[in-house]
Amino acid sequence: MTPAAHALAAIEVLTEIVERHRPVAQSLKDWGGAHRFAGSGDRARIASLVYDALRARSSLAWRMGADSPRALVLGALAFIRGAELDALGASFAATPHAPAPPFEAERAAMATGSLDGAPAHVRGDYPDWLDAPLARVFGDARAEEGAALSQRAPLDLRVNALKGDREKALRSLAHLKAEVTPLSPFGVRVPLTDDGRGPPVQAEPAYQKGLVEVQDEGSQIAVMIAAAAPGEQVVDLCAGAGGKTLALAAAMNNRGQIYAHDSDIRRLSPLNERATRAGVRNLQIRSPRGEANVLADLEGKADLVLVDAPCTGAGTWRRNPDAKWRMRPTSLEQRMLEQDAALDVAAPLVRPGGRLVYVTCSLLMEENEDRLAAFIARHPEFRSARAVEAAVGAGAPVLGAYANAAGDALLLSPKRSNTDGFFIATLRRT
Repeated sequence: MTPAAHALAAIEVLTEIVERHRPVAQSLKDWGGAHRFAGSGDRARIASLVYDALRARSSLAWRMGADSPRALVLGALAFIRGAELDALGASFAATPHAPAPPFEAERAAMATGSLDGAPAHVRGDYPDWLDAPLARVFGDARAEEGAALSQRAPLDLRVNALKGDREKALRSLAHLKAEVTPLSPFGVRVPLTDDGRGPPVQAEPAYQKGLVEVQDEGSQIAVMIAAAAPGEQVVDLCAGAGGKTLALAAAMNNRGQIYAHDSDIRRLSPLNERATRAGVRNLQIRSPRGEANVLADLEGKADLVLVDAPCTGAGTWRRNPDAKWRMRPTSLEQRMLEQDAALDVAAPLVRPGGRLVYVTCSLLMEENEDRLAAFIARHPEFRSARAVEAAVGAGAPVLGAYANAAGDALLLSPKRSNTDGFFIATLRRT
């Protein structure tokens, strides 16, 4: 397929997403199934263009003066890819498998469109109803924070200390030009290609042998702050597919016990295979069993309970740009209820003197500081630790620079720390 045909396909996929309100991944999969002639490279380039358009949907629409799928793709080609207008028009005209060449008004917009006078939510590329919540967190910097969340995310890997060290991983991935991450001592960052794709690291021997796992540096930092130690009793309450579970087990050097639980048994299904590949031997998976309390025997015994709470994912918009446009106030309210419920389940598991680490991949105070305040009001036996103290306790005092305004949690973001957005708070049970 030609680049012009990629643009046409991207318009078709975006039309499906916009008109039918479908997730981008499913729309891309369906398009690929209906167009078997498109190779894997073609599908990847189409996906990259679709994601570029979705990341910057508001600012592209403002510059183009329209928010149609065609306008978004043309805008992405002009303002993100830097396409030269005459060459673009000629490539579109050269084949029937292409959009119509840019019209006069489109050419003018692509040549001169700017964000002068645009409101914060347009410059930051997020829904206008989220302007007030983001202003609570970032004030006048919210547009810059949003714009950073609209850039392509890097490809980060975590080195599994059970299988080797970072130097070994760098040697194994030298052909991918892997580099160390600036904040996590276990992180490796692999450059993306010019069209925003990452290499297929899951096919690399380092991955297949368990030496590395795909994990954003911000997620690695969350596990560092949890500071799981060998010999401890640890509960990963909202384990999902187990990315943080495996990192906790590595920090414990397979000593002690880690219990992985999730309210949805389907999310836990990959964990056994992943744990085997990673060489984890101190893991128990506590799958839900109807109304039974499968964690009852752990009450008051856990040194650490990690609550990686369900959230809106507002810190991961770089990777899931369609999520921000599908997000609604009602979904935020539902996540807040789920966060309160998860914290209430976690509280009785923590032993006196133990700690509860609350993590979200959101930047919104409604899901973060507000939830902690409500939790402590319900459970006055818990006290927040200062973020600087938590960073020092994790052996990474430099992370204290990313404390939130109140100083009782870390707040990571693409602009602040060049990671996904994460909120990380440590509480101790007195």
